[in-house]
Amino acid sequence: MLIMLADDEPSIHSVVKRILDDAGYELCVAYDGVEAISVWERDKPDLIILDVMMPRLDGFQVCKALRDKGCMTPILFLSAKGDLVDKGVGFTSGGDDYLVKPFSPEELLMRIKAHLRQHDRFTQREQQVMQVGTLQINTRRRQVTNDGNEIMLTPKEYEILEFLAQCKGEIVTREQLIRKVWGDEFVGETSSVSVFMRRIREKIETDPSHPVLLKTVRNVGYMMGSEE
Repeated sequence: MLIMLADDEPSIHSVVKRILDDAGYELCVAYDGVEAISVWERDKPDLIILDVMMPRLDGFQVCKALRDKGCMTPILFLSAKGDLVDKGVGFTSGGDDYLVKPFSPEELLMRIKAHLRQHDRFTQREQQVMQVGTLQINTRRRQVTNDGNEIMLTPKEYEILEFLAQCKGEIVTREQLIRKVWGDEFVGETSSVSVFMRRIREKIETDPSHPVLLKTVRNVGYMMGSEE
């Protein structure tokens, strides 16, 4: 497995290289945002680690540019900031996870393995088309349409929507959602779920403030359904 790291701090490169070497991963690197896009185009890594604060293009800009180019690779942000607003910007740009510096080697590896495992599980499946109201989900193509119009989702947004559609008409708790989409290692980290739900509703609902496809079950979780 090839991991890409884009960070302008040589010390972070040294630390991450040592961690990944010990775990048996290969590493390709970039030192600024523009170089990061070039390295991705050249090497097509299996997972991308982006520092938020980089020269020329920051991590959020790089992430959005990669998603616009069709990149479906898991993207993990590194940042010295840990506030919810900053995380929200990262998820909005298409990121899958957010790790605050300083981090432990164990936590970095846990997140890398979880995202690689989940990404592999979601991309290796037989073709199936699920219907929720006017929403159609093609699991083989990872394509979502609403009334025939394609909806552009980030990889994590898609995985959330697919799982909820599989459970159509059933209540899914936040813990169940995190366990299925992120992995057991992330259970308890529920603060980011609402950010993703808001983003998904903005893309699939006619009126995101009054959702009919993706509903919140107060104090419990979420449910995919429709008023048909």
